[in-house]
Amino acid sequence: MRLEERVTLVTGGGSGIGAAIAALFANEGATVVVNDVSPESAARTIAALPGGEDRHHSIAADVASSAAVQEMFGAIAERHGRLDVLVNNAGIAEGAPGETERVNQDAARVLADVMSGAPRSEHWDITPHITDESWARMLAVHLSGTFYCCRAAIPLLLAAGAGAIVNLSSVGALLGQPGVPHYCAAKAGILGLTRSLAGELGSRNIRVNALCPGTIDTPMTQDIDEAFRVMVAATAPIPRLADPREVATAALFLACDDSSFFTGQSLEPNGGIHM
Repeated sequence: MRLEERVTLVTGGGSGIGAAIAALFANEGATVVVNDVSPESAARTIAALPGGEDRHHSIAADVASSAAVQEMFGAIAERHGRLDVLVNNAGIAEGAPGETERVNQDAARVLADVMSGAPRSEHWDITPHITDESWARMLAVHLSGTFYCCRAAIPLLLAAGAGAIVNLSSVGALLGQPGVPHYCAAKAGILGLTRSLAGELGSRNIRVNALCPGTIDTPMTQDIDEAFRVMVAATAPIPRLADPREVATAALFLACDDSSFFTGQSLEPNGGIHM
């Protein structure tokens, strides 16, 4: 087993990609700490893992809070005294209520306009309506949350003598996607953070890499307009949405010794939508 006896923290592990990563890592021998902002969701993930609560445990915390992250890592240090793998997966789909609905409305208008074959008369109109609070919340969860967890994890990884950090970015960081400028900006920031930390920590046997998934069939994407989801999937050389487990296998590769000479890299399980 590739992660036997390794203590792993998966943030945002209550559903979707995070739950799939937690399940795969547990099957590979890891002791998994599942974080989620929802204690019920985190507990459900733990209950489904081999060994359940006797072997794994959950911690409810909002990674956008520096204090909550420090408390979470304090609990991990007290219980385990070490950390071997950190997977920064926690994320949100919108920075404020109603944003997804607005994106869906714009997507439906623009898509119908494009499909008509007539000269463009409909256009995206999202950024002028993104509030300061929405921008700040999106960056707080994705970018600041990743930073807070990395910062708190480093002493524990050093205590273990080696380790791996896997940060979840997105194909949106590489392509840019209309309708979600704050999401794309946050995910692009994660790539810069990943490379900087890789340069800083490589000499101390800590590897830092990122994943840039495409559109994945998760609860976070369920609210996206179906026609828009189909269009996005159809533009990829592999024309479908990915299963969360297909991202989990990439995370496992970056977390285990199979990728021992990988650091500062970004793998792209996105069906070829970006090459």
